[in-house]
Amino acid sequence: MDEIFKALADPTRRSILDELHRQDGQTLSELGARFEMTRFGVMKHLKQLEDAGLVVTRRRGREKLHFLNPVPIRLVHDRWVSKYAEPWVAGLSDLKHDLERQMEKVYEIYIRTSPELLWQAITDPEIRAKYNFGAGVVSDWKPGSRLEMGAAKAPGPLGEGEVLEVDPPRRLVHTMVALWGDDVKAEGPTTVTWEIEPVGDSCHLTVTHELREGANEQLYGGWPMILSGLKTWLESGQMLTTPGSLKYG
Repeated sequence: MDEIFKALADPTRRSILDELHRQDGQTLSELGARFEMTRFGVMKHLKQLEDAGLVVTRRRGREKLHFLNPVPIRLVHDRWVSKYAEPWVAGLSDLKHDLERQMEKVYEIYIRTSPELLWQAITDPEIRAKYNFGAGVVSDWKPGSRLEMGAAKAPGPLGEGEVLEVDPPRRLVHTMVALWGDDVKAEGPTTVTWEIEPVGDSCHLTVTHELREGANEQLYGGWPMILSGLKTWLESGQMLTTPGSLKYG
Protein backbone atom coordinates (compact mmCIF):
# COMPACT_ATOMS: atom_id res chain seq x y z
CA MET A 1 0.00 0.00 0.00
CA ASP A 2 2.85 2.43 0.79
CA GLU A 3 4.28 2.07 -2.72
CA ILE A 4 0.86 2.71 -4.26
CA PHE A 5 0.25 5.87 -2.22
CA LYS A 6 3.80 7.10 -2.91
CA ALA A 7 3.34 6.59 -6.64
CA LEU A 8 -0.04 8.35 -6.67
CA ALA A 9 1.27 11.31 -4.66
CA ASP A 10 3.04 12.80 -7.68
CA PRO A 11 0.83 14.77 -10.13
CA THR A 12 2.95 13.77 -13.14
CA ARG A 13 2.54 10.08 -12.36
CA ARG A 14 -1.20 10.58 -11.96
CA SER A 15 -1.20 12.30 -15.37
CA ILE A 16 0.62 9.30 -16.88
CA LEU A 17 -2.07 7.00 -15.48
CA ASP A 18 -4.73 9.32 -16.91
CA GLU A 19 -3.01 9.11 -20.29
CA LEU A 20 -2.94 5.30 -20.17
CA HIS A 21 -6.57 5.37 -19.08
CA ARG A 22 -7.30 7.37 -22.22
CA GLN A 23 -5.26 5.08 -24.48
CA ASP A 24 -3.79 1.87 -23.10
CA GLY A 25 -0.72 0.10 -24.48
CA GLN A 26 1.46 3.14 -25.28
CA THR A 27 5.21 3.13 -25.88
CA LEU A 28 7.70 5.29 -23.99
CA SER A 29 8.03 7.57 -27.02
CA GLU A 30 4.26 8.04 -27.27
CA LEU A 31 4.02 8.89 -23.57
CA GLY A 32 7.07 11.17 -23.72
CA ALA A 33 5.51 13.21 -26.52
CA ARG A 34 2.64 14.13 -24.21
CA PHE A 35 4.75 15.48 -21.35
CA GLU A 36 7.20 18.38 -21.23
CA MET A 37 10.12 16.48 -19.74
CA THR A 38 13.06 14.41 -20.88
CA ARG A 39 12.72 10.79 -21.96
CA PHE A 40 14.73 9.85 -18.85
CA GLY A 41 12.26 11.72 -16.65
CA VAL A 42 9.31 9.82 -18.10
CA MET A 43 11.23 6.54 -17.63
CA LYS A 44 11.79 7.30 -13.93
CA HIS A 45 8.09 7.96 -13.36
CA LEU A 46 7.11 4.82 -15.25
CA LYS A 47 9.58 2.76 -13.19
CA GLN A 48 7.95 3.93 -9.95
CA LEU A 49 4.49 3.18 -11.34
CA GLU A 50 5.69 -0.31 -12.35
CA ASP A 51 7.20 -0.90 -8.90
CA ALA A 52 3.83 -0.02 -7.37
CA GLY A 53 2.05 -2.39 -9.76
CA LEU A 54 0.05 0.42 -11.33
CA VAL A 55 1.62 -0.05 -14.77
CA VAL A 56 2.32 -3.37 -16.51
CA THR A 57 4.59 -3.70 -19.54
CA ARG A 58 4.52 -6.11 -22.49
CA ARG A 59 7.02 -6.58 -25.32
CA ARG A 60 5.67 -6.52 -28.86
CA GLY A 61 8.53 -6.93 -31.28
CA ARG A 62 11.05 -4.20 -30.49
CA GLU A 63 8.49 -2.06 -28.72
CA LYS A 64 7.73 -2.03 -25.00
CA LEU A 65 4.08 -1.23 -24.37
CA HIS A 66 2.71 0.19 -21.10
CA PHE A 67 -0.70 -0.79 -19.72
CA LEU A 68 -2.68 0.67 -16.85
CA ASN A 69 -3.24 -1.90 -14.10
CA PRO A 70 -6.20 -0.67 -12.00
CA VAL A 71 -6.16 -3.63 -9.59
CA PRO A 72 -3.99 -1.91 -6.91
CA ILE A 73 -6.33 1.10 -6.96
CA ARG A 74 -9.25 -1.29 -6.56
CA LEU A 75 -7.53 -2.81 -3.52
CA VAL A 76 -7.02 0.66 -2.02
CA HIS A 77 -10.70 1.32 -2.59
CA ASP A 78 -11.78 -1.96 -0.99
CA ARG A 79 -9.61 -1.35 2.07
CA TRP A 80 -9.93 2.38 2.63
CA VAL A 81 -12.78 3.91 0.66
CA SER A 82 -15.71 1.50 0.57
CA LYS A 83 -15.84 1.41 4.37
CA TYR A 84 -16.58 5.11 4.66
CA ALA A 85 -18.16 6.37 1.47
CA GLU A 86 -20.79 5.51 -1.11
CA PRO A 87 -19.44 3.10 -3.72
CA TRP A 88 -18.02 4.43 -6.95
CA VAL A 89 -18.23 2.65 -10.22
CA ALA A 90 -15.73 -0.20 -10.57
CA GLY A 91 -13.48 -0.51 -13.58
CA LEU A 92 -12.46 1.92 -16.28
CA SER A 93 -14.51 4.43 -18.25
CA ASP A 94 -15.68 3.53 -21.76
CA LEU A 95 -13.11 4.20 -24.45
CA LYS A 96 -15.11 4.94 -27.59
CA HIS A 97 -13.17 4.76 -30.82
CA ASP A 98 -14.26 4.50 -34.42
CA LEU A 99 -11.59 2.00 -35.44
CA GLU A 100 -12.45 -1.65 -34.89
CA ARG A 101 -8.97 -2.60 -33.68
CA GLN A 102 -8.04 -5.24 -31.14
CA MET A 103 -6.95 -4.07 -27.71
CA GLU A 104 -5.58 -5.74 -24.61
CA LYS A 105 -6.47 -5.08 -20.99
CA VAL A 106 -3.73 -6.36 -18.69
CA TYR A 107 -4.22 -6.86 -14.96
CA GLU A 108 -1.79 -8.25 -12.41
CA ILE A 109 -1.92 -9.01 -8.71
CA TYR A 110 0.16 -10.83 -6.09
CA ILE A 111 -1.68 -13.40 -3.95
CA ARG A 112 -0.24 -15.23 -0.98
CA THR A 113 -1.10 -18.78 -2.00
CA SER A 114 0.27 -21.73 -3.98
CA PRO A 115 -0.08 -22.15 -7.77
CA GLU A 116 -2.19 -25.26 -7.19
CA LEU A 117 -4.69 -23.49 -4.93
CA LEU A 118 -4.85 -20.49 -7.26
CA TRP A 119 -5.49 -22.77 -10.24
CA GLN A 120 -8.26 -24.51 -8.30
CA ALA A 121 -9.84 -21.16 -7.42
CA ILE A 122 -9.89 -20.20 -11.10
CA THR A 123 -11.28 -23.49 -12.44
CA ASP A 124 -13.59 -24.71 -9.64
CA PRO A 125 -17.11 -23.32 -10.28
CA GLU A 126 -18.12 -23.16 -6.60
CA ILE A 127 -14.99 -21.25 -5.59
CA ARG A 128 -15.19 -19.06 -8.72
CA ALA A 129 -18.70 -17.97 -7.75
CA LYS A 130 -17.41 -16.62 -4.42
CA TYR A 131 -15.51 -13.79 -6.13
CA ASN A 132 -16.98 -13.68 -9.67
CA PHE A 133 -20.24 -11.82 -8.90
CA GLY A 134 -21.81 -15.11 -7.79
CA ALA A 135 -21.22 -16.79 -11.18
CA GLY A 136 -19.31 -20.03 -11.64
CA VAL A 137 -17.60 -21.36 -14.77
CA VAL A 138 -18.05 -25.04 -15.64
CA SER A 139 -15.73 -27.01 -17.97
CA ASP A 140 -13.53 -30.09 -18.00
CA TRP A 141 -10.70 -27.66 -18.84
CA LYS A 142 -9.28 -29.59 -21.78
CA PRO A 143 -8.21 -27.93 -25.05
CA GLY A 144 -11.17 -27.68 -27.39
CA SER A 145 -13.73 -28.17 -24.61
CA ARG A 146 -16.71 -25.92 -24.05
CA LEU A 147 -17.08 -23.74 -20.95
CA GLU A 148 -20.25 -22.23 -19.54
CA MET A 149 -20.68 -19.41 -17.03
CA GLY A 150 -23.87 -19.32 -15.01
CA ALA A 151 -25.46 -18.83 -11.61
CA ALA A 152 -28.51 -20.29 -9.91
CA LYS A 153 -30.13 -16.87 -9.48
CA ALA A 154 -29.38 -15.67 -13.01
CA PRO A 155 -32.31 -15.57 -15.48
CA GLY A 156 -30.27 -17.53 -18.02
CA PRO A 157 -26.72 -18.47 -19.03
CA LEU A 158 -24.21 -15.66 -18.47
CA GLY A 159 -21.48 -16.72 -20.86
CA GLU A 160 -19.99 -19.47 -23.01
CA GLY A 161 -16.67 -20.12 -24.64
CA GLU A 162 -13.97 -22.58 -25.67
CA VAL A 163 -10.83 -23.71 -23.86
CA LEU A 164 -7.79 -22.98 -26.06
CA GLU A 165 -4.71 -23.75 -23.92
CA VAL A 166 -4.29 -25.58 -20.61
CA ASP A 167 -1.02 -25.91 -18.66
CA PRO A 168 -1.92 -26.41 -14.98
CA PRO A 169 -1.05 -24.72 -12.74
CA ARG A 170 0.70 -22.17 -14.94
CA ARG A 171 -1.38 -21.00 -17.91
CA LEU A 172 -4.99 -21.08 -19.07
CA VAL A 173 -6.39 -19.51 -22.25
CA HIS A 174 -10.05 -19.49 -23.22
CA THR A 175 -12.58 -17.52 -25.20
CA MET A 176 -15.75 -16.06 -23.71
CA VAL A 177 -18.97 -14.74 -25.21
CA ALA A 178 -21.01 -12.69 -22.71
CA LEU A 179 -24.70 -13.63 -22.74
CA TRP A 180 -26.25 -11.55 -19.95
CA GLY A 181 -27.54 -8.91 -22.40
CA ASP A 182 -28.02 -8.34 -26.11
CA ASP A 183 -25.54 -5.45 -26.05
CA VAL A 184 -22.65 -7.56 -24.76
CA LYS A 185 -23.64 -10.66 -26.73
CA ALA A 186 -23.25 -8.60 -29.91
CA GLU A 187 -19.56 -8.07 -29.05
CA GLY A 188 -18.85 -11.71 -29.89
CA PRO A 189 -16.00 -13.82 -28.44
CA THR A 190 -13.10 -12.31 -26.51
CA THR A 191 -9.97 -14.10 -25.27
CA VAL A 192 -8.84 -14.33 -21.64
CA THR A 193 -5.36 -15.54 -20.62
CA TRP A 194 -4.52 -16.45 -17.01
CA GLU A 195 -0.78 -16.72 -16.21
CA ILE A 196 0.47 -17.89 -12.81
CA GLU A 197 4.06 -17.39 -11.70
CA PRO A 198 5.22 -18.57 -8.24
CA VAL A 199 7.15 -15.93 -6.30
CA GLY A 200 8.35 -17.08 -2.88
CA ASP A 201 5.29 -17.89 -0.77
CA SER A 202 3.02 -16.06 -3.23
CA CYS A 203 1.85 -16.11 -6.83
CA HIS A 204 2.06 -13.40 -9.45
CA LEU A 205 -1.20 -13.62 -11.42
CA THR A 206 -1.51 -11.81 -14.76
CA VAL A 207 -4.83 -11.69 -16.59
CA THR A 208 -4.83 -10.47 -20.18
CA HIS A 209 -8.18 -9.78 -21.85
CA GLU A 210 -8.11 -9.40 -25.63
CA LEU A 211 -11.13 -7.69 -27.18
CA ARG A 212 -11.98 -5.19 -29.86
CA GLU A 213 -11.05 -1.53 -29.47
CA GLY A 214 -14.00 0.34 -27.99
CA ALA A 215 -15.64 -2.82 -26.64
CA ASN A 216 -18.47 -2.54 -24.13
CA GLU A 217 -16.97 -1.82 -20.70
CA GLN A 218 -19.18 -4.47 -19.14
CA LEU A 219 -16.84 -7.06 -20.66
CA TYR A 220 -13.74 -5.92 -18.75
CA GLY A 221 -14.75 -3.30 -16.17
CA GLY A 222 -15.30 -5.87 -13.42
CA TRP A 223 -11.79 -7.38 -13.48
CA PRO A 224 -10.35 -5.20 -10.67
CA MET A 225 -13.15 -6.26 -8.31
CA ILE A 226 -12.96 -9.92 -9.41
CA LEU A 227 -9.21 -10.13 -8.79
CA SER A 228 -9.51 -8.25 -5.52
CA GLY A 229 -12.17 -10.75 -4.45
CA LEU A 230 -9.97 -13.68 -5.53
CA LYS A 231 -7.07 -12.36 -3.45
CA THR A 232 -9.31 -11.78 -0.42
CA TRP A 233 -10.81 -15.26 -0.62
CA LEU A 234 -7.51 -17.11 -0.97
CA GLU A 235 -5.69 -15.11 1.71
CA SER A 236 -8.46 -14.83 4.31
CA GLY A 237 -11.29 -17.18 3.36
CA GLN A 238 -13.62 -14.17 3.38
CA MET A 239 -15.83 -12.87 0.59
CA LEU A 240 -15.84 -9.24 -0.47
CA THR A 241 -19.13 -7.50 0.20
CA THR A 242 -18.51 -4.42 -1.91
CA PRO A 243 -21.48 -3.40 -4.07
CA GLY A 244 -21.95 -5.65 -7.06
CA SER A 245 -19.57 -8.33 -5.78
CA LEU A 246 -22.48 -10.72 -5.11
CA LYS A 247 -24.70 -9.79 -8.03
CA TYR A 248 -25.90 -13.37 -8.50
CA GLY A 249 -24.89 -14.64 -5.05
